[in-house]
Amino acid sequence: MDSNKSQEEFFAGYATRLQSILGSTEWSGVAQLAREMRNCWETGRQVFFCGNGGSAGNASHLVNDFLYGVAKRTGGGIKALALSANPAVITCLANDVGYESIFSEQLAVQGEKGDLLIVLSGSGNSPNVVKVLEHSKTMDIKSFAILGYSGGQCKSLADVAIHFPIDDMQIAEDMQLVVGHMIMQWLYDNNPLAE
Repeated sequence: MDSNKSQEEFFAGYATRLQSILGSTEWSGVAQLAREMRNCWETGRQVFFCGNGGSAGNASHLVNDFLYGVAKRTGGGIKALALSANPAVITCLANDVGYESIFSEQLAVQGEKGDLLIVLSGSGNSPNVVKVLEHSKTMDIKSFAILGYSGGQCKSLADVAIHFPIDDMQIAEDMQLVVGHMIMQWLYDNNPLAE
Protein backbone atom coordinates (compact mmCIF):
# COMPACT_ATOMS: atom_id res chain seq x y z
CA MET A 1 0.00 0.00 0.00
CA ASP A 2 1.22 3.50 -0.83
CA SER A 3 2.07 5.07 2.55
CA ASN A 4 1.77 8.61 1.13
CA LYS A 5 -1.74 7.83 -0.07
CA SER A 6 -2.80 6.40 3.31
CA GLN A 7 -1.30 9.44 5.03
CA GLU A 8 -3.22 11.80 2.73
CA GLU A 9 -6.41 9.80 3.32
CA PHE A 10 -5.89 10.13 7.07
CA PHE A 11 -5.58 13.92 6.80
CA ALA A 12 -8.54 14.09 4.44
CA GLY A 13 -10.58 12.13 7.00
CA TYR A 14 -9.72 14.64 9.72
CA ALA A 15 -10.70 17.50 7.41
CA THR A 16 -13.99 15.76 6.59
CA ARG A 17 -14.86 15.35 10.29
CA LEU A 18 -14.03 19.01 10.93
CA GLN A 19 -16.08 20.15 7.92
CA SER A 20 -18.99 18.00 9.07
CA ILE A 21 -19.16 19.59 12.53
CA LEU A 22 -18.80 23.07 11.06
CA GLY A 23 -21.55 22.40 8.53
CA SER A 24 -24.01 20.93 11.03
CA THR A 25 -23.66 23.57 13.76
CA GLU A 26 -26.38 25.99 14.75
CA TRP A 27 -24.61 29.23 15.71
CA SER A 28 -27.13 31.00 18.00
CA GLY A 29 -25.08 30.25 21.16
CA VAL A 30 -22.02 31.80 19.55
CA ALA A 31 -24.06 34.88 18.62
CA GLN A 32 -25.22 35.12 22.26
CA LEU A 33 -21.66 34.88 23.50
CA ALA A 34 -20.50 37.54 21.05
CA ARG A 35 -23.21 39.94 22.25
CA GLU A 36 -22.39 39.22 25.90
CA MET A 37 -18.69 39.85 25.31
CA ARG A 38 -19.46 43.09 23.49
CA ASN A 39 -21.57 44.18 26.45
CA CYS A 40 -18.75 43.33 28.88
CA TRP A 41 -16.36 45.32 26.71
CA GLU A 42 -18.68 48.31 26.63
CA THR A 43 -19.28 48.31 30.39
CA GLY A 44 -15.73 47.41 31.48
CA ARG A 45 -16.69 44.09 33.04
CA GLN A 46 -14.21 41.21 33.27
CA VAL A 47 -14.22 38.10 31.05
CA PHE A 48 -12.65 34.95 32.55
CA PHE A 49 -11.53 31.93 30.52
CA CYS A 50 -10.44 28.53 31.82
CA GLY A 51 -9.72 25.01 30.67
CA ASN A 52 -7.31 22.10 31.12
CA GLY A 53 -4.50 20.91 28.85
CA GLY A 54 -5.05 22.04 25.27
CA SER A 55 -8.12 23.94 26.42
CA ALA A 56 -5.88 25.87 28.87
CA GLY A 57 -3.63 26.78 25.95
CA ASN A 58 -6.69 27.91 23.99
CA ALA A 59 -7.85 29.99 26.96
CA SER A 60 -4.53 31.87 26.98
CA HIS A 61 -4.62 32.25 23.19
CA LEU A 62 -8.12 33.73 23.25
CA VAL A 63 -7.31 36.10 26.11
CA ASN A 64 -4.54 37.50 23.91
CA ASP A 65 -7.02 37.98 21.06
CA PHE A 66 -9.57 39.79 23.23
CA LEU A 67 -7.16 41.76 25.41
CA TYR A 68 -5.12 43.06 22.50
CA GLY A 69 -6.28 41.71 19.13
CA VAL A 70 -9.70 43.39 19.05
CA ALA A 71 -8.40 46.77 20.23
CA LYS A 72 -8.02 49.59 17.76
CA ARG A 73 -6.09 51.74 20.25
CA THR A 74 -3.82 51.28 23.26
CA GLY A 75 -5.88 50.28 26.27
CA GLY A 76 -8.94 49.60 24.14
CA GLY A 77 -9.26 45.83 24.53
CA ILE A 78 -11.51 43.66 26.65
CA LYS A 79 -10.62 42.98 30.29
CA ALA A 80 -9.87 39.29 29.84
CA LEU A 81 -8.04 36.83 32.07
CA ALA A 82 -7.17 33.13 31.73
CA LEU A 83 -7.61 31.41 35.10
CA SER A 84 -5.42 28.61 33.77
CA ALA A 85 -2.42 30.83 32.97
CA ASN A 86 -0.58 31.41 36.27
CA PRO A 87 1.40 28.32 37.31
CA ALA A 88 2.30 29.72 40.74
CA VAL A 89 -1.37 30.29 41.60
CA ILE A 90 -2.48 26.97 40.10
CA THR A 91 0.15 24.89 41.91
CA CYS A 92 -0.47 26.69 45.20
CA LEU A 93 -4.22 26.13 45.03
CA ALA A 94 -3.85 22.53 43.82
CA ASN A 95 -1.50 21.80 46.70
CA ASP A 96 -3.40 23.66 49.43
CA VAL A 97 -7.09 23.21 48.59
CA GLY A 98 -7.18 20.64 45.76
CA TYR A 99 -6.94 20.64 41.98
CA GLU A 100 -10.73 20.76 41.64
CA SER A 101 -10.64 24.28 43.17
CA ILE A 102 -7.93 25.92 41.03
CA PHE A 103 -10.42 27.97 39.02
CA SER A 104 -13.22 28.55 41.53
CA GLU A 105 -10.82 29.94 44.16
CA GLN A 106 -9.49 32.48 41.66
CA LEU A 107 -12.96 33.46 40.50
CA ALA A 108 -14.03 33.95 44.12
CA VAL A 109 -11.33 36.61 44.52
CA GLN A 110 -11.24 38.24 41.10
CA GLY A 111 -14.81 37.94 39.88
CA GLU A 112 -17.69 40.30 40.49
CA LYS A 113 -21.41 40.20 39.81
CA GLY A 114 -22.03 40.83 36.14
CA ASP A 115 -18.71 39.43 34.92
CA LEU A 116 -18.54 36.63 32.35
CA LEU A 117 -17.04 33.13 32.61
CA ILE A 118 -16.15 31.06 29.54
CA VAL A 119 -15.24 27.42 30.18
CA LEU A 120 -13.42 25.45 27.48
CA SER A 121 -13.65 21.67 27.84
CA GLY A 122 -13.59 18.63 25.60
CA SER A 123 -15.48 16.28 27.91
CA GLY A 124 -17.27 18.82 30.11
CA ASN A 125 -16.61 16.62 33.14
CA SER A 126 -13.33 17.85 34.66
CA PRO A 127 -14.02 18.57 38.35
CA ASN A 128 -12.33 21.98 38.26
CA VAL A 129 -14.48 23.32 35.39
CA VAL A 130 -17.62 21.81 36.92
CA LYS A 131 -16.81 23.52 40.23
CA VAL A 132 -16.09 26.94 38.70
CA LEU A 133 -19.41 26.83 36.84
CA GLU A 134 -21.19 25.98 40.09
CA HIS A 135 -19.38 28.80 41.87
CA SER A 136 -20.17 31.34 39.14
CA LYS A 137 -23.87 30.89 39.91
CA THR A 138 -23.33 31.94 43.53
CA MET A 139 -21.66 35.15 42.30
CA ASP A 140 -24.19 36.11 39.59
CA ILE A 141 -21.52 35.64 36.93
CA LYS A 142 -22.99 34.53 33.60
CA SER A 143 -21.37 31.41 32.19
CA PHE A 144 -20.82 29.92 28.76
CA ALA A 145 -19.17 26.57 28.04
CA ILE A 146 -17.67 25.47 24.72
CA LEU A 147 -17.83 21.69 24.77
CA GLY A 148 -17.25 18.52 22.77
CA TYR A 149 -18.25 14.86 23.23
CA SER A 150 -21.59 14.61 25.11
CA GLY A 151 -21.04 17.98 26.80
CA GLY A 152 -20.77 16.27 30.17
CA GLN A 153 -21.91 17.94 33.39
CA CYS A 154 -20.93 21.37 32.08
CA LYS A 155 -23.63 21.23 29.40
CA SER A 156 -26.38 21.59 31.99
CA LEU A 157 -24.41 23.75 34.45
CA ALA A 158 -23.48 26.56 32.05
CA ASP A 159 -26.03 29.29 31.43
CA VAL A 160 -25.35 28.76 27.73
CA ALA A 161 -23.66 25.64 26.34
CA ILE A 162 -22.07 25.81 22.90
CA HIS A 163 -21.88 22.09 22.23
CA PHE A 164 -20.12 20.34 19.35
CA PRO A 165 -21.16 16.67 19.63
CA ILE A 166 -17.98 15.06 18.31
CA ASP A 167 -15.98 12.33 20.03
CA ASP A 168 -12.62 13.74 18.99
CA MET A 169 -10.60 15.82 21.45
CA GLN A 170 -8.53 17.60 18.82
CA ILE A 171 -11.57 18.70 16.81
CA ALA A 172 -13.33 19.70 20.04
CA GLU A 173 -10.32 21.90 20.82
CA ASP A 174 -10.21 23.19 17.24
CA MET A 175 -13.79 24.37 17.67
CA GLN A 176 -12.90 26.37 20.79
CA LEU A 177 -10.53 28.44 18.67
CA VAL A 178 -12.95 28.63 15.74
CA VAL A 179 -15.60 30.09 18.04
CA GLY A 180 -13.11 32.46 19.62
CA HIS A 181 -11.80 33.67 16.28
CA MET A 182 -15.31 34.13 14.88
CA ILE A 183 -16.19 36.32 17.85
CA MET A 184 -12.88 38.18 17.70
CA GLN A 185 -13.46 39.17 14.08
CA TRP A 186 -17.07 40.18 14.78
CA LEU A 187 -16.01 42.27 17.78
CA TYR A 188 -13.23 43.92 15.80
CA ASP A 189 -15.88 45.05 13.32
CA ASN A 190 -18.39 45.94 16.07
CA ASN A 191 -16.14 47.70 18.57
CA PRO A 192 -18.33 49.57 21.09
CA LEU A 193 -15.41 51.83 22.00
CA ALA A 194 -14.52 52.90 18.46
CA GLU A 195 -14.15 56.62 18.12
